[in-house]
Amino acid sequence: MKYFGAHVSASGGVFNAPLNAAAIGADTFALFTKNQRQWNAPPLKPEDIARFQANCQQHNFDLSMILPHDSYLINLGQPDAGKAAAAHKAFTEEMLRCEALGLKRLNFHPGSHLKQIEMDECLQRIAEGINQALAATNGVMAVIENTAGQGSNVGFELEQIARIIEYCHDSELVKVCIDTCHSYAAGYDLKTLEGYAAFWQKFESLFGFDRLGGIHLNDAKAPLGSKLDRHESLGGGTLGWEVFERIAQDKNLDNVPIILETPVPELWADEIRRLKNAAAAN
Repeated sequence: MKYFGAHVSASGGVFNAPLNAAAIGADTFALFTKNQRQWNAPPLKPEDIARFQANCQQHNFDLSMILPHDSYLINLGQPDAGKAAAAHKAFTEEMLRCEALGLKRLNFHPGSHLKQIEMDECLQRIAEGINQALAATNGVMAVIENTAGQGSNVGFELEQIARIIEYCHDSELVKVCIDTCHSYAAGYDLKTLEGYAAFWQKFESLFGFDRLGGIHLNDAKAPLGSKLDRHESLGGGTLGWEVFERIAQDKNLDNVPIILETPVPELWADEIRRLKNAAAAN
């Protein structure tokens, strides 16, 4: 089964996110469980957790298929030891919030070396942060998102993510989220049939499809290999609609949350409808 959704607003309380997702015909959704522009947040209130879970149940959202995203402020690969410790603590707190809500996944960008430490040291620091969070939580998966490679961000090559997982002792709780825009910007040609097949063959070789924890569906404003993280609405960018139809019909990509982060929320309902139609036509 395919689970299509979008990263919806949780403004006013996390319990509003499932209502916003239901309004666009989604099967799943992503959200921030706290203000992503601030380091600190008050603990989740028991009544808010109960309302969140009740709204998910009412609208048939499977808690295990929801894909929350952590704060963009967190850099698990932070070169400065003190700042790295703070980032690792903040990431653990994000994982604990997911656990409190009954969610089973947390999606995050791996981090950046800021051109101050070597790549491998950065990957080890990221793994340290993940391992710390896994030790403090029970059953929440850490879902590493591939990046476009902009600036000093790491994780733009699948091999880099594989190395992080290796440093996490190949824990089954560490998964991978593939962002289509990021992949294309990083140089993986998902647009052509040959490039699409080669990408997923590499993914299967490095990880296996059991390691797939989510997909972000975004068209790209910039060309192949640009290293620019610039999202576009489906079919409106350099990737084109056929790629997303291909993903909707790819059985290897069943049973994971597939999330839109496209820039025009008013189009989400139509984008989801078209994806569902494409999946049903297979």
